[in-house]
Amino acid sequence: QVQLVESGGGLVQAGGSLRLSCAPSRSISGINAVGWYRQAPGKQRELLARITSGGSTNYAHSVEGRFTISRDNAKNTVYLQMISLKPEDTGEYYCNVVGSTWTGWSYDYWGQGTQVTVSS
Repeated sequence: QVQLVESGGGLVQAGGSLRLSCAPSRSISGINAVGWYRQAPGKQRELLARITSGGSTNYAHSVEGRFTISRDNAKNTVYLQMISLKPEDTGEYYCNVVGSTWTGWSYDYWGQGTQVTVSS
């Protein structure tokens, strides 16, 4: 079983920056996309940013221009750089990896989450 290890969360003042990291416990083949999600208290989990195997990215309107998703293939790590953070960015952030093996088995892995708290 693959585990996704997230790190980089913490407490930051409004206007500050954080960089989240997501790395799998072992190498994964057949990845289609990696996404970062956020779940704020009392709200549903929402997709913030996504990067495909081809390198295409897309962002939620609420974070576009402030968040950047990127990957370092050599380190097998995906990042979420967050700037100009707002109190409404507070929540648990999750990494998600979807793909399929060469045998056609599809997978959908989630990390354990990392807390981001933005104070006003």
